[in-house]
Amino acid sequence: MGSAHYIVYCCNMISTLVDALLIGGPKPFRGDGTKSAMEREPASGPVLLTKDGFVGDHVADTKVHGGPDKALHLYPAEHYPFWMAKLEGHELLNHAGAFGENVSAAGMTEDKVKIGDRFRIGEALVELSHGRQPCWKIDHRFNIHGLSREVIRTGKCGLYFRVLEEGAVEAGDVIEQVSASKHDWTVARVFKLLIGGGHRGEGAAGELQELSQLETLAVVWRERAAALAES
Repeated sequence: MGSAHYIVYCCNMISTLVDALLIGGPKPFRGDGTKSAMEREPASGPVLLTKDGFVGDHVADTKVHGGPDKALHLYPAEHYPFWMAKLEGHELLNHAGAFGENVSAAGMTEDKVKIGDRFRIGEALVELSHGRQPCWKIDHRFNIHGLSREVIRTGKCGLYFRVLEEGAVEAGDVIEQVSASKHDWTVARVFKLLIGGGHRGEGAAGELQELSQLETLAVVWRERAAALAES
């Protein structure tokens, strides 16, 4: 992937561009009949982003993928050089979409954005709901055992958004932050606590209880925070 990106930070607000917009549907993934929608293709022209996701974009397993809190998956473009070096130039990393993302954009790494931050992307208004918890499908797609564990270790998980206002989006559109949450729950902090093992640390119970009450956090992660706090 190219390294030139448009990013502006003004008063701690982010303005960047949609480097790539990708959509797709379930395709054969391995010999046992399992399907996956990770192999998305660049969209030509604008695509309507609805509260259920992009028109024409579908998931294979609706039990764990899709839904209002996972309407849009963005993966930070800055992570690609890291993975390119780590994975010795893996061919999937030559183009956006290696991690199954809908949108590739720079300037929105997990440490810079917080749960509940809102962004205007093209005509649509979206709200950051949680990070992406990797699964075995990343290992299988790259044919690298343990890659999902490395994603967890590094915290380079990517972002999920819910849609507040539907609208058309296309590659090259501006992504403009319109509001910033007042709390300190960045995606990086939440991911480390809930997925990266931070819940085992001293004082984690109080943080987990606080996180379970964060209304803008995706329901499934609020429930996870509550369960971990009780245990």
